[in-house]
Amino acid sequence: MIELGVNIDHVATVRQARRTYEPDPVWAAVEAHLGGADGITVHLREDRRHIQDQDVARLRELTHIKLNLEMAATAEMVAIARRIKPEMAMLVPEGRLEVTTEGGLDVFALESKLRKAVAQLSGAGIVVSVFIDPEIKQVEAAKRIGAAVCEVHTGPYAHAFHAKGRDAESPAVVSQLKKIRKAGERIRALGMRFNAGHALNYFNVEPVARLPGVRELHIGHAIVSRAVFVGMREAVREMKRLITEAAQSADSSRSAR
Repeated sequence: MIELGVNIDHVATVRQARRTYEPDPVWAAVEAHLGGADGITVHLREDRRHIQDQDVARLRELTHIKLNLEMAATAEMVAIARRIKPEMAMLVPEGRLEVTTEGGLDVFALESKLRKAVAQLSGAGIVVSVFIDPEIKQVEAAKRIGAAVCEVHTGPYAHAFHAKGRDAESPAVVSQLKKIRKAGERIRALGMRFNAGHALNYFNVEPVARLPGVRELHIGHAIVSRAVFVGMREAVREMKRLITEAAQSADSSRSAR
C-alpha cells in the first residue's frame, strides 16, 4: 500500500515570518495524522529558517506516526538525529541561498563522507534515506554507502508537467516520468525502498503514484497551500485519496495483464 508523508515545514515558515508561536507545526502534524497521513516530514536546516530544534523534539514526543527528519550530512545534524531518533533520516543537499531543495544529493561524488554519516545513523537504529536525482549511478552509489531508502527527486517531472499545460502525455512529461520509473526499478532491484517526492501536487501526483513499487510519496507545499482554504485534515485526506486510488488502479491494471 502506498503511503503519504506530509512535510509541515511551511507551517513553520508562516510562524517564523512573525517570530511568534503560531501556527504550531505540531498541531499541523496531528491534523495531518487525522487526515490519513502515514508519516510527518520536517527539514531541520542548518540556518533554522523554519523548523526549530524544539519543533523536532516535540514532534518526536507527541506524534504517533513515523517521523522523517530531512537533514544535511553534517556532524551537528547526525548528532541531533541520533539523540531524537526519528524513524527515518533523509540526507539532502542544502544551500543557504536556495528557497527550497534544488536537486538531488550527489551521493556518487560524496560516497566516503556519506558512508560515515549513514553508518552512524544506522547504528542508532534509524532507517537512512537519500534524496537523489533519477540517475542510475546515484542509485548504485546509495546502495554502496548503505542507504536503505532512495527518495527520487520528482521536481523536473513536476516542472515539465506544469510547463506543458498539465498534459500527462506530453513527450517532455513522459520522458521525465520514465527516468523516475527506471530509477525506481533499479532501487528495488538493489533491495532498497523506492520513495519519491518534491513539487508534487494535486494535479501531477497520480502518474507518480501509479509507478510500480513506489512505497511513499512525500508532499508538503501543495498540501499546506490547500490547507489554507480547506484545513489541514481535509487537504491531507484529498491527497491520500488521490494517491491511493491511483496506486490501486495501476495494481489492478498490472494484475489483469
